[in-house]
Amino acid sequence: MAVAAADAGQFDFDVIVVGAGIMGSCAAHAAASRGAGARVLLLERFDLLHHLGSSHGASRTIRDAYAKPHYPPMVRLARRLWADAEAQSAHRVLTPAPQLTIAPPDDVSMLAAADNSGARTVHDLATRWGGAFRCIPDGWIAAVSDINGGGVLNATKSVAMFQALAVKAGAVVRDNTEVVGIAAMNGGGVVVTTGSGEAFRGAKCVVTVGAWTRRLVNAVSGVDLPIQPLHMLVLYWKIKPGHERDLTAGGDGDDGGFPTFSSYGDSHVYGTPSLELPGLIKINYDDGPPCDPDAGDRIASSDDVAEGRVARWIEEFMPDHVDTAGGAVVRQPCMYSMTPDKDFVIDFLGGEFGDDVVVGAGFSGHGFKMGPAVGRILAEMAMDGVARTAAEAGVELRHFRISRFEGNPMGNGK
Repeated sequence: MAVAAADAGQFDFDVIVVGAGIMGSCAAHAAASRGAGARVLLLERFDLLHHLGSSHGASRTIRDAYAKPHYPPMVRLARRLWADAEAQSAHRVLTPAPQLTIAPPDDVSMLAAADNSGARTVHDLATRWGGAFRCIPDGWIAAVSDINGGGVLNATKSVAMFQALAVKAGAVVRDNTEVVGIAAMNGGGVVVTTGSGEAFRGAKCVVTVGAWTRRLVNAVSGVDLPIQPLHMLVLYWKIKPGHERDLTAGGDGDDGGFPTFSSYGDSHVYGTPSLELPGLIKINYDDGPPCDPDAGDRIASSDDVAEGRVARWIEEFMPDHVDTAGGAVVRQPCMYSMTPDKDFVIDFLGGEFGDDVVVGAGFSGHGFKMGPAVGRILAEMAMDGVARTAAEAGVELRHFRISRFEGNPMGNGK
C-alpha cells in the first residue's frame, strides 16, 4: 500500500541498501562512489561481519570455469573491480591460484566450463602438486586454468573492505537495525521502516538480505520468490605430514601453487588451497538440507552425510595427502540461499514499487566472487534504471529476472 509522497527533495537518502553482506556492501560502495555524491544508507539486521549468513569466513573461490556462458563475463568484470577495491583500500583480500576441474569422461558441464574459461586439458596431473591427485580414476578428464583464472578471497575481510570504502565515500552504515517494512510512496520513492520504529525515506531501495529474501519480499509485496535457505557445512581436513607445502597457495608447485578445485560426478566436491589454517585444507560437499534462517537449526545427521561423502572422495582422490581418520578437524556452519535453477535474482521488484526497488538474491554457492560486479549492477539499476557497466562488460541480465519463476515458482526455473 502506497504512503503519502514526500515533498520534492525531501528524501533522507538517494539509495537505501537493506542487507550488509558482500552484495549489499558492494552496492552501497558503488552507489556512494558516484561522482554526484549520492546519499547512501546501508542497513544491517545483525552485527556487522556477523556469522549468521553467507558472507563470512576466511575463504571463497574465484574462478571463471562456468558451464553457463552468462557467468564468465561477470567474473571478468568482478576481477577488475576486486583489483580496483584492493588498490583503493591498500588491502589484499585475493590470493591468486590456478583452478583445476576434474570430471568423469564426457561430462558435458565440465567440458563447457573448460571451454568457456579457456582452461587447458592436462594429461600429467599425477605429477603436479606433489602427486596430490595421483589417484584420479582412469578416463577422467582434467582441465587447469592459469593463475589468473582462479584464486581465494578472504570473505570477512572483503566485506569489511567494501564497508570501509562505502563509509569513506560518504555512506551511512547502521548495524543491528532490522528492516520490517518497505512501502511505496505516492509519486515515487519508498519508506523503509525498522523494528525499532524508525522510518527512512529513500528515492530508491536495494534489497540484498540473502536467506531472508523470500520472507521480506513476500511481506512487503506479496511476491513469492523461491529463495531457499540451505544449511551447509564448511570442513577443514588435516594435511598428512610432509605434504603441507604441496597443498599451499602460492607455493613452489606448478602454475603458482596448489589450485582451487572442483570435482564433478556423483558428489560435487570442491576445495581451496591450504591458506587460512596452517596444516589444514578446506574440502567441502556442495549441497545441504533446507533450513529456517531464524531457527538456528543444525541438522547433525545431514552434517554426518556431507562429511562422510567428502571423506570418501578424499580417500579415493587424495589419500596420500589428506587425512580422514577421525573426520574433519574443523566444522563451520554456513547458510546458503539458492534458487531452483541456481541462477541469481537481479531485477526490479515491480508492481507498486516499479523501478524504485531492486532485488539481488540467490547468490550462494557461487556468487561471492561476483560481489563487486553485482553491487555495481544493483546500484546502477537503482539510480539509472539500467546497468550500463553490465552491458559494456557483456553481462546478460535477462537470465536473472524474477519473471522466470512465473507459473513455476518452486520448479526448475523454466
